[in-house]
Amino acid sequence: MKDFERYWQKVLDFFKQKFTTGETPELDTILFLIGVQELGMIKPEFSKEEKLNLMHIAICKLLEPYGYYQFHYRDSEGWPHFKKLKELDSLNDQERFIKEAVINYFINNALI
Repeated sequence: MKDFERYWQKVLDFFKQKFTTGETPELDTILFLIGVQELGMIKPEFSKEEKLNLMHIAICKLLEPYGYYQFHYRDSEGWPHFKKLKELDSLNDQERFIKEAVINYFINNALI
């Protein structure tokens, strides 16, 4: 991706501006928040299992445009479920790939 570092910094700046901590968020935090966004509901507190599920939702949503997952349905509680279409290649730098997917998510949703 051209200008990866510049766009990644824009994503980090987005979170710094939205949250008062002023800290640079970790990738896991970003994935959790994307998962909450895709879930479309906020609870006062999520269990540890729900937090992991939210991160999984984020990964599925982020990798959907690349053909790895496809939205399948929402269950009776409103949680989205995805079908795995293919295995994630063993990339040398999966973190970079996920970050590029996050950047594309933010661009496609006009957040940066």
